[in-house]
Amino acid sequence: MSNYRDIAWQGLWKNNPGLVQLLGLCPLLAVTATLTNAIGLGLATLVVLVGSNVLVSLVREFVPKEIRIPVFVMIIAALVTCVQLLINAYAYGLYLSLGIFLPLIVTNCVIIGRAEAFASRNSVVKAAFDGLMMGLGFTLVLMLLGACREVLGQGTLFDGADLLLGDWAKGLTVHLWQVDTNFLLAMLPPGAFIAMGFLIAVKNMIDKQLEARKPAPEAAPAVTRARITKVS
Repeated sequence: MSNYRDIAWQGLWKNNPGLVQLLGLCPLLAVTATLTNAIGLGLATLVVLVGSNVLVSLVREFVPKEIRIPVFVMIIAALVTCVQLLINAYAYGLYLSLGIFLPLIVTNCVIIGRAEAFASRNSVVKAAFDGLMMGLGFTLVLMLLGACREVLGQGTLFDGADLLLGDWAKGLTVHLWQVDTNFLLAMLPPGAFIAMGFLIAVKNMIDKQLEARKPAPEAAPAVTRARITKVS
C-alpha cells in the first residue's frame, strides 16, 4: 500500500509532469484559454496515458529492447486515434476547439516517458495506477491554469461547457464579472507562460514550508573511546 501511496504522491505533487517535469508544455500553454478546453484535453491525455501504460506493461516481455520505442509510439498513436475519433463523434465542438493539439498527444513526452520509465518495468496494475496518477496530476494543472486564464481574461468559468457536455451544459457558465473587452494577455500564450510561472513558484513555496516543518534529524550520540595503555 505504501508503494501505491508513493506513486500517487509522485504523480499528483512531487514529480508532477506539468509543474516539476515541465513536460507537455505545448498543449498545456496553448489550449488552456478556457477551463472547458483544459478539461477536454486533460481527460483525453488521461485516457491515453492509462491505456498506453497498460498495453506497454502487457507486451513488455515480448518486445525486443532495440525496437521498444517505435512499438510504444505505435501503441500511443493507436490510442490517440481512437480518442480523437470518439471526440469527433460525440463532442465535435470540442474537437474543433482543441484542433491540432489533440493528435499531438502522440508526441507528448509525459506519455512516452512513463511508458519507457515505468510501464515497461512494472506490472499491469502498477502501470495503470501510475498512468492514472500522472494523468490526474497533468489534468489538474491544466484545469487550474485554464480556470485562472479564463477568469482573468473574460470573467467567466466553464464558458463553452456545451462543447464538452452537450447543449444542456450551456447553463453551467458562471459569469463572475462583466467585461467589455477581454484581457488579451491572459488569453494569449504569453499570459499562459506568466501564469505557469506563478503556479510553479507557489508549488516551490509550499514545498519549502513542508520541508521546514519536518523535525530535524536527531544528532548521533557521541562515542567515547577508551584508550588502553599496555604496562610492561
